Amino acid sequence: MMWMMVLFDLPVTTKKERKAATGFRTHLLDLGFEMAQFSVYLRFCAGKEQSESMTRKVHMKLPAGGKVDILYFTDKQYENIVSYTGRTKQDSRKNPSQFEMF
Repeated sequence: MMWMMVLFDLPVTTKKERKAATGFRTHLLDLGFEMAQFSVYLRFCAGKEQSESMTRKVHMKLPAGGKVDILYFTDKQYENIVSYTGRTKQDSRKNPSQFEMF
């Protein structure tokens, strides 16, 4: 079991670029990703095969410009993420208690 994190920096200077960036974000949400920050999306995967399948689906909708990185990490690493809102430390992240079926 692992997590995928998609991080991206897409150009948004023209109307066409903004539309492509919005379409990419919408595609990630449709694939079951959740927004962690504006250009950072997370998704839980049951294993390597599912993460590879998700990577292919993300790749199919990449905009022409910009930079996109995909990171993979374990449940334990996910639980050890330290988060702050302002100067207030947030509670530790918890792994999902059950699988979601789509």
